[in-house]
Amino acid sequence: MELDIAVDFEDYFPSMMESLGTEGFIGELCNGFRLLMDCERGLITFESLKKNSIMLGLHDMRDDEIICMLSEGDLDGDGALNQVEFCILMLRLSPGLMDNKGSTQWVEEYDVI
Repeated sequence: MELDIAVDFEDYFPSMMESLGTEGFIGELCNGFRLLMDCERGLITFESLKKNSIMLGLHDMRDDEIICMLSEGDLDGDGALNQVEFCILMLRLSPGLMDNKGSTQWVEEYDVI
């Protein structure tokens, strides 16, 4: 039996970029990183993501989903996300930013992709 589940996703990053500007938007991404990171290591780890995902109301995330999320953005292979890896991942996952040629100016400015 196959489930037909439609997920409504609205990408708010383009409007955030427009209203906050490049510096403000990057600042908000960094705030998100700090919310999810392990304060002792300064990285988003499996444990910190698991703990903080529960705090954010994502109670049903499985361990394999958390590992997949980390590995998607882990560019240096250490099993965790530093701030740069997190910001790059968030930007890559925004269809509105990646599809909108007008929004790619900041990509060139910060050379993140």
